[in-house]
Amino acid sequence: MNRLHDTADMKLIHVVSTIWDEAAGPSYSVTRLCEALISDDQDVALAVLDEVPNASQPSFVKAFPFGVGPRRLGRSPDMRRWLTERAMRRSVDIIHSHGLWMLPNVYPGVVARRYNVPFVVSPRGMLSEWAMRNGSAIKRLYWPLIQKPALNATTCFHATAESEYEDIRRMGLCQPVAIIPNGIEIPDHITTERRGLRTLLFLGRVHPKKGLDMLFPAWQRIQDSFPDWRLVIAGPDNDGYLGQMQELAVRLRLKRTEFVGALRGKQKWDAYGEADLFVLPTYSENFGLTVAEALASGLPAIVSKGAPWKGLEEKKAGWWIDIGIDPLIACLNEALTQHPHKLAMMGQQGCSWMKEEFSWKRIASMMVQTYQWIRKGGTPPDWIRNV
Repeated sequence: MNRLHDTADMKLIHVVSTIWDEAAGPSYSVTRLCEALISDDQDVALAVLDEVPNASQPSFVKAFPFGVGPRRLGRSPDMRRWLTERAMRRSVDIIHSHGLWMLPNVYPGVVARRYNVPFVVSPRGMLSEWAMRNGSAIKRLYWPLIQKPALNATTCFHATAESEYEDIRRMGLCQPVAIIPNGIEIPDHITTERRGLRTLLFLGRVHPKKGLDMLFPAWQRIQDSFPDWRLVIAGPDNDGYLGQMQELAVRLRLKRTEFVGALRGKQKWDAYGEADLFVLPTYSENFGLTVAEALASGLPAIVSKGAPWKGLEEKKAGWWIDIGIDPLIACLNEALTQHPHKLAMMGQQGCSWMKEEFSWKRIASMMVQTYQWIRKGGTPPDWIRNV
């Protein structure tokens, strides 16, 4: 663990089950939040499960081995013991847990309650109606017996959007909620190389909640009207769902549709730069990191109301539409007829929006002010909801 100088404002422990799934938003957002807090002179340790032994990792990450038991539960006695020792020694000011449904999301609440440590929880989309409805039968038992009791110790929840605040309240959780979005890297320069066909880009995990089962029928309906457009699907498979979507594309006889697999680093940013329009017809997102990345790259976006991107319309950076095939068809018919200069202008407005509101420096400052309010009281910051 990286120890900062003794004048660091607070000693913070963040906990998340994994940082190794590059296609999952928390793997990026939690790690980047910790880095931004360190840049703000906070003393941060990030506890994770050691899913990739001997892999290189940031110096502030402390990886713990799995214990005996089903891997999906993430049992780790070493992690629990370490959290307990830190709390007993009073060498932590705030514990901040990210996600739900695994034991690393339970240990922090148990330790915080026992040793009276201020405790923050970021559900990371795992309390959404879609997530709760599509969970396993085990989840319905796990919630009242294990997960919800661990959340009773929560001092303050962190929601990345208004919709996640509503999810927290819908589940009967009444603690204060800090509504602070994820941050986003703003690329220094995106090389725009649009050649040949214009590109409608989906980039993200190929997962049932992402709405490809709506996008493909919508594309089938409009593809003959827009022969100068192609549809590119970029992203890794999620438990075999990619194969199902490839089969669906064949059954629907989709034209000009390309599956390009997972894209990382420069490949990912190049894909944004080469596209003309981004689409995410999701059923459920607590944030939607790829939307922010697309906008930061100067790419306008079509996003369903399953994700909290109402600002697309307010900022004239894209479209925010109802969930469903028909709304998507109507929007695509409108968006794909736009002149390239109009789409480029919308993309630039989105990029300006990201720079203004979603820089990691700003997000870290908001989080630090939240932690300080939790510890010292006083007037809550503007983004805290107490009701």
